[in-house]
Amino acid sequence: MIARRLSGASARAQRAGLVLAGGALAALALWQVAGAQAGAAYQSAGEAGQALRQAQAALVEARKRGETLEAQARAATAAADKTAREAAAIAARIQQSEAEIRMGEARIALIDRERADLRARMAARQEPVVRLTAALELMARRPLAFSLMRADSLRETVYLRAVLETMLPQVRRSTAPLRSAIVRGRALQEQARSEGQRLRASAVTLAQRRTDLAALESRQRITSRAANGNASRENDHALALAEQTRDLAALMQQLGREGQMRDLLAALPGPVQRPDHPGAVLMVEDADPLQREAQHLAWILPVAGRVTTGFGEQGATGAAQGLTIAPVPSAQIVAPAAGRVAFAGPYRGYGQIVIVEHDGGWTSLITGMGRIDVGVGDKVVQGSPLGIAAPARPQVTVELRKDGAPINPLGVLHG
Repeated sequence: MIARRLSGASARAQRAGLVLAGGALAALALWQVAGAQAGAAYQSAGEAGQALRQAQAALVEARKRGETLEAQARAATAAADKTAREAAAIAARIQQSEAEIRMGEARIALIDRERADLRARMAARQEPVVRLTAALELMARRPLAFSLMRADSLRETVYLRAVLETMLPQVRRSTAPLRSAIVRGRALQEQARSEGQRLRASAVTLAQRRTDLAALESRQRITSRAANGNASRENDHALALAEQTRDLAALMQQLGREGQMRDLLAALPGPVQRPDHPGAVLMVEDADPLQREAQHLAWILPVAGRVTTGFGEQGATGAAQGLTIAPVPSAQIVAPAAGRVAFAGPYRGYGQIVIVEHDGGWTSLITGMGRIDVGVGDKVVQGSPLGIAAPARPQVTVELRKDGAPINPLGVLHG
């Protein structure tokens, strides 16, 4: 009778210990397999954290700009101005969706990084639990009745029961960190699943907003072509300049001179009214547009992403005269400030480029575009869609010039 009771107690203790240790190992194995399937999108947690902060800032800026442009579109009375601001508002919402996607990707990368670190710590704690499980399994294979057949078996049985009674708390203590880590790992896995769902929802929203922008741009392009009969001639002239100039800097200087001439002609006074009395002299104030003060430029980055080359950074061709940004593939690119499109098309060695003239002698250059959605002579507001980045490994370069001199774009960012 004593032997049966001791045997039952021993078996229960063995099974409980095996459940605690073996269950922890099984859960660890399943979680490690699930975690190994998720790849890291960034080289380090610091890089992912920086990308998350940049995406959060871009999200706030794009949402604020979108709300402002939507309000301006509602208040606009002229059809052309209303349509332009509606397109700019949709482009801002597209950049907002892109920022949400970048945030989701960065969060998933941070979760994956934490899960990888957690798996490494759990692997170090796994070996003692494996040894404990093996010992318990060995004891389970040796029935207690066999021990009773040996000499002093009753004393050994009493000793074994005492050992087993003290074993379970020790097993619990030994497996507690491992079980806590498994619970944390499951929570991280659920967070990654939730982020994945939000990521897919943001991608659907982005696709819909791009469709809306394409439809609006199509209507806007038809209206613009009907109203502007000089568009073809201006585009031919810009292409001819591109062939004549020796490099991109010379093209921008030539376009800048032509832009200054247009500003000068536009600032000239109109017809002068005859004086009321013969002999009277009508005084006309000379605005002297060439000597006016430089205007402050409200300027934004045309695309969001990681800056890979800073202004003035030395490279193979000398100091960089702008910023090189690595956005997401097919990212929306917008006009950094209001102005007029002076050039839009391919330029040797730079891919698809767009040059936008602004008031006050300012000029913006965007190179490395995957697609251009504007034409020479188009008037743009700040945030108007210019096109999109390349669909694979995009590198967009942004330059800002004042009267032909390169200016650091980060120094004039509109906050």
